[in-house]
Amino acid sequence: MSIDDDDDMTVFSDRRQRRVKITAWVVIAALIITGGGATVFALIFG
Repeated sequence: MSIDDDDDMTVFSDRRQRRVKITAWVVIAALIITGGGATVFALIFG
């Protein structure tokens, strides 16, 4: 493997991380909006 291959993989890794974060935030927002967030907030904030 050359350094160039590592750089290519980091680009894909960064894109994947960003996509995962966006997906997680969308799921959290959907849970809060639909009322499932009440349970999540109760668990987090006691």
